[in-house]
Amino acid sequence: QVQLQESGPGLVKPSQTLSLTCTVSGASITTSYYAWSWIRQPPGKGLEWMGVIAHDGNTYYSPSLKSRTSISRDNTKNTVYLQMNSLKPEDTAVYYCYTWIGRVNYWGKGTLVTVSS
Repeated sequence: QVQLQESGPGLVKPSQTLSLTCTVSGASITTSYYAWSWIRQPPGKGLEWMGVIAHDGNTYYSPSLKSRTSISRDNTKNTVYLQMNSLKPEDTAVYYCYTWIGRVNYWGKGTLVTVSS
């Protein structure tokens, strides 16, 4: 059973950098054709895909967030990371880690990040 667990600070000040961790169990993040995404949902709004890191380490980002977002991984810890800089109040959202394996969607429970001074 694949499980994803997000973790990180619940409150971040504007202009600061957000760092989130997605700990993966039940699958290796380096398995061929697996990809690991970050998706967020602001309060009262829809889901927004932020970016993905593929099994080979290649990354792809939403054009609207590319300049502020970085996704990386630690293969030894089977963990994926999200960094977003220059945070704004509108970055307040629940942040999810997501993957799709064997035609099954796997989501973490999400972590709420509030950007406020």
